[in-house]
Amino acid sequence: MAASAEDNENLVPVTVLTGFLGSGKTTLLNHILTANHGKRIAVIENEFGDVGVDDALVQQRYETSEDIFEMNNGCICCTVRGDLIRILSKLFKRRDRLDAVVIETTGLADPGPVAQTFFMDESIKEHARLDAIVTLVDAKHIEQHLDEEKPEGAENEAVEQVAFADRILLNKTDLVSEEDLLRVEKRLKSINSQAPVQRCTKAEVSPDWVLDIGAFDLKRVIEMDPEFLNTDGEH
Repeated sequence: MAASAEDNENLVPVTVLTGFLGSGKTTLLNHILTANHGKRIAVIENEFGDVGVDDALVQQRYETSEDIFEMNNGCICCTVRGDLIRILSKLFKRRDRLDAVVIETTGLADPGPVAQTFFMDESIKEHARLDAIVTLVDAKHIEQHLDEEKPEGAENEAVEQVAFADRILLNKTDLVSEEDLLRVEKRLKSINSQAPVQRCTKAEVSPDWVLDIGAFDLKRVIEMDPEFLNTDGEH
């Protein structure tokens, strides 16, 4: 049964943040965790980032096997080491009202499996909705990632990250020429003609451009990947 619009309003919007290592994901997350936006946002970080969350910004640590920190601006930061569903369940059980959740994927991750979680797991569907997949792109290095030859049968993760994106942040634009930027934007549009592209430097973008934007379109994803909702007949 489809959720009503009112039910949808009560679900916590989840942004999935993808992009290769070095594209600026952790920098963007730190902006979100420190900005005075008045929102209570939970950020789920992978522990592989080269820039960790600054301890000076942490108001309270929760003693759990995962690292769950409350930030000075009321946001919550989690470091995920295992099961995404487990840590999401833990967050929703805390019952603090969350305005949004942001999940950072590892640099080499295809965002598809993370996105599927929000359609497959009943306990998550009760609390959250997939709001958008936002892909950060390093303007200087994206072309070499897109051009990388993969073994037979393997996906190019950079192509997948761009193809799945609902919004694309073209970061580090100060490191390349306007001519390069136009060429990169054309290449991104050839892979994904639907997603708006926003140029930025140092991953500086308004949280309103990436949070609670209602951009995820299941129909578009299924057209691109007809097997998206089929996880080998699992129930």
